[in-house]
Amino acid sequence: MKKIAVLFSGRGSNFAHIVDTLHGKACEVVVALTNNPDAQGIEIAKAASIPLEVIDSRAFESREAFDAVVVERLQQYAPDLTVLAGFMRILTPVFTEQIKSINLHPSLLPRHKGLNAIEKSYQDPYPSGGVSVHYVTSELDGGEVILQKEVSKEGLTFEAYDEKVRSVEKEALEEAIRAVLG
Repeated sequence: MKKIAVLFSGRGSNFAHIVDTLHGKACEVVVALTNNPDAQGIEIAKAASIPLEVIDSRAFESREAFDAVVVERLQQYAPDLTVLAGFMRILTPVFTEQIKSINLHPSLLPRHKGLNAIEKSYQDPYPSGGVSVHYVTSELDGGEVILQKEVSKEGLTFEAYDEKVRSVEKEALEEAIRAVLG
């Protein structure tokens, strides 16, 4: 069975979806890693008995130093794929050149790279927004797109659009993991 690592920074809702739909079925989550010692996703890893690495990014003087420790820890688990599921860090070549990874981003790339993508997407002139799953490179949200799912904005409040995007994110991430692992 193929092995994946999942990186997250917050609630872990996408991580939870991976655990519910893929873990022990299509692949095995061999490690969950967070840069935030207060992330709610930590409880998801504990509840599923998935090995957990907590590496507080604030304890490092540079992004490269943090990335080097993350790479070292991930390599101990030898994942076939690393999945960034709400991992709120800009990664350096120290990471991107050594770890095969994909990222979930809540906009139709190349539109709205970086933070606040759902808000920016909702406010732009296009009739729809959506989500992208792409390979991670040294360019922020710039890697090759694996798949995208569109969400119509027509008649939706921001709250309804946000909820719909977050729902579609889970489907897109699951589908992309299956596709990449083959």
